[in-house]
Amino acid sequence: MQINFRLLSVATLTVFATFIACTKASVSVTVPTDNSAELATHSDDQSNVSDGMDAVNNDLVGQNGAVESSSSFSGGRMSNMNSICNASATYDSVSNPRKITVTYSGADCYGTRSRTGTVILSMPAATRWTNAGAAITVTFQNLKITRTVDNKSITINGSQTYTNVSGGLLANLASLQTITHTISGSLSITFDDNSVRTWSTARKNVFTYSNGVVATISGNHTDGNNNNVAEWGLNRYGHTFSTSITQPLVIRQDCNFRLTSGQVTHTGFATATATFGLDAYGNATSCPGTGHYYFKLNWTGFAGSPQSVILPY
Repeated sequence: MQINFRLLSVATLTVFATFIACTKASVSVTVPTDNSAELATHSDDQSNVSDGMDAVNNDLVGQNGAVESSSSFSGGRMSNMNSICNASATYDSVSNPRKITVTYSGADCYGTRSRTGTVILSMPAATRWTNAGAAITVTFQNLKITRTVDNKSITINGSQTYTNVSGGLLANLASLQTITHTISGSLSITFDDNSVRTWSTARKNVFTYSNGVVATISGNHTDGNNNNVAEWGLNRYGHTFSTSITQPLVIRQDCNFRLTSGQVTHTGFATATATFGLDAYGNATSCPGTGHYYFKLNWTGFAGSPQSVILPY
């Protein structure tokens, strides 16, 4: 019931914004525009894209992901080749570039989202992922990710480059202590209102070991005066935005690879801060690894009043 109440608050903001727009059209006075609805929707979109792509990243180059599951691609050990929930992987180690094709066909391991579509990993024949500087081209073909809590979906096309900056495999992380990957590229995202926008991405993932793999994510791009930028482009309303990771995003294996803490700041058409790793009441939560976590969005609303909303991810 709590989830429905909080989602309703976003709908209420939308109705309120629509009312103001209609009022402005029917009278001669100028009414200030409150962008609360757009901020809430955009922040939810960014969270949905980021969380969904982090999960896919783990499927592809994680400890038991598609790349480390093949010794010919990883340059190291071979593990379970069927470790991705409701997905099949086919390996072409003969062609140049060599390819891994992952086809999604259902829910993830934790019941938080379902995925359909295809992801293709391409690697030059001489490259082994374990080597420092190894790079993989990752191409997304109609990858549709649907969040189960509210049935919201995004569909992703485009490509990114994954680079193993430090070298090493996550299977050996306990002895290596740290491994660094970067992810960059451009994605076309279709939202559930059928708007299509292009987002650029630049992230750095630093992996350490503490009761399992811990990924600490930061932005890897500078956009004007904004540092630590992870995503930028146009939101679903066609307005420019930039999202900086102002407190590192932390994903933990012992929390079923869920995002457990961190903070991002959205700038451009407006400014808002989203804090992750909360319960439905906005309190920092422990590590259940099940169900939904929440983020709290804070911004300055109509007439300078502070506003906030709590949403699941």
